[in-house]
Amino acid sequence: MPLTIFDEITFWHWLIAGVILIAFEMVVPGVVFMWLGIAAILTGMVAWISPELAMEWLLIIFAVLSVVSVVAGRTYLKRNPLKTDHATLNRRGEQYIGRHFTLCEPIVVGFGKIKVDDTTWKVMGDDMPEGAKVEVVAVQGVVLKVEGRD
Repeated sequence: MPLTIFDEITFWHWLIAGVILIAFEMVVPGVVFMWLGIAAILTGMVAWISPELAMEWLLIIFAVLSVVSVVAGRTYLKRNPLKTDHATLNRRGEQYIGRHFTLCEPIVVGFGKIKVDDTTWKVMGDDMPEGAKVEVVAVQGVVLKVEGRD
C-alpha cells in the first residue's frame, strides 16, 4: 500500500497546529481558534501516547475535542464574563442612561430627537415640546427611551 501524506503526520504536527491556531487567535477576533488549538494539542498528546493510532481516529478525536472545547469554552465565558472597566464601550446608547438632555425635536406620537455631542439620537417617550428637558431611562435597540424632567 503506498504511503500518503497522512502517514507522515506525527504528534508534533498536531502540537504545532495547536500552537499556530492559538497564535492565530491573537490576530483574529472571535475566541474560536483558541479552542480548536487546545483540541489540536490534546489530539497531539493522544497521538504521542498511542503512536499506532490510525489517522482516521485522530481526526475523529480532533473533531470531537473541537466541539467539546468550543461548547465548554463558550459556556464558561457565558457564566464568567470577562471583567472590564468599560462594560458599555460597544453599547453607546447604554452610556447615556441617567443623563439629561434637551429635545432638539419635539416628541410627537411617541418619537422625537435629542442631540448628544455631535450626534442626533431618536428618542421615545411621552409627547413633549422641543426644548423640554429629558432623562434617558433605557435603550431599545437604537432608540433611547426618555422621561420628562423639570
